[in-house]
Amino acid sequence: MQTYMVGGAVRDRLLGLPVQDRDWVVVGATPQDMAARGFMPVGRDFPVFLHPQTHEEYALARTERKQGRGYRGFMVYASAEVTLEQDLARRDLTINAIAANGDCDNANDPRSLHEWRAGLIDPFGGLRDLQARVLRHVSDAFREDPVRILRLARFAARFHDFSVAPQTQALMRVMVRSGEADHLVPERVWQELSRGLMEAHPARMFAVLRDCGALAVILPEVDHLWDVPERLEYHPEGNTGAHLMLVLQTAARLDAPLPVRYACLTHDLGKAATPVEVLPRHIGHEKRSVDLLKLLSQRLRVPNDCHELAELVAREHGNIHRSGDLNAAAVTRLLERCDALRKPARFADALLACECDARGRAGRQDESYPQRPRLLAALAAARSVATAPIAQAAQARGARGQAVGHAIAQARMQAIAARLAAHDKMTALEQRMI
Repeated sequence: MQTYMVGGAVRDRLLGLPVQDRDWVVVGATPQDMAARGFMPVGRDFPVFLHPQTHEEYALARTERKQGRGYRGFMVYASAEVTLEQDLARRDLTINAIAANGDCDNANDPRSLHEWRAGLIDPFGGLRDLQARVLRHVSDAFREDPVRILRLARFAARFHDFSVAPQTQALMRVMVRSGEADHLVPERVWQELSRGLMEAHPARMFAVLRDCGALAVILPEVDHLWDVPERLEYHPEGNTGAHLMLVLQTAARLDAPLPVRYACLTHDLGKAATPVEVLPRHIGHEKRSVDLLKLLSQRLRVPNDCHELAELVAREHGNIHRSGDLNAAAVTRLLERCDALRKPARFADALLACECDARGRAGRQDESYPQRPRLLAALAAARSVATAPIAQAAQARGARGQAVGHAIAQARMQAIAARLAAHDKMTALEQRMI
């Protein structure tokens, strides 16, 4: 029975990155052997066990054989006879198919790290590809699992300075043309998409998916946007797809959470449905975006927090962009439509998504977005209104029901008006001093 550290832990150690989770493969053992040593079985589809002390995952060495379409169409074979090289051969990329005899005792000690590297098992050239910064498939078995297309695209977003091997690019195109990508299940698409969105260079994921044709299969609503022209005075980048990638990169630069990044991805979907005769103008694209977004979120089974924020941003981003010209009454109505008083954190995320949209344009990435602090100031003013005394005073005057609500709304609008007046005065003063 031999144990090896494998996969991302080895890769990240070699790249000098923090190792988050360590995965292990066990060669020459049976499930009974693992149980006798106190390991707890947790794998449903193949033998995986938790270490009795560290609770890290230990999987028995296994092989996989394709027997149907999609990522579930595999027959798994795990036994004490499966070798380490056979287990590594089933992995997706060469940089993930390196094994080590345990972890490095001290990664900060050059001697310890050198000794650890000397004991690596690398039958498929993963070290070479790490040094050359190349994402390359291990074998032709890559084509048997369409999820690997998504995984490679996600790795491209994480390791943005890695190129995709030409042979791997060609293989992914073959997989898409043969219909393998048509069998991706929604849960796996969202799992990889959400993880890729959270990488430092999410735009790279979409570039890789477009290059092999997979984006048109899994996200046709997004893929269409590269064919949509924009007005150059507002979008010097020229088309909606290019704009979308700049927006996502801005979201990454601002360290936006996942719901914001999903909202950035989907806020302009309706532009693909703009009537040809009115292009490059996109009047009413907000409603079309909401309609397409609902279908997309349902298809991918997107979590509610991501969908709800994305719908809010798709519907209101134009109004938020123009909010600098809105008076207190109009700002109050905007806050009401956004349910900002009940959900202030979501509204703050919506403003962040809108800032990403505004700054995600060629040559404008470093511009300020004054709408965000102005609306946050307005929301703070509205929330500062003590509603109980106002309601009591209104009721004392004989007001009931909607009349009480109207009195509270008026008080909030007055507070917003005062705060906006002070905010706008201070902003004007600061601009004169620049």
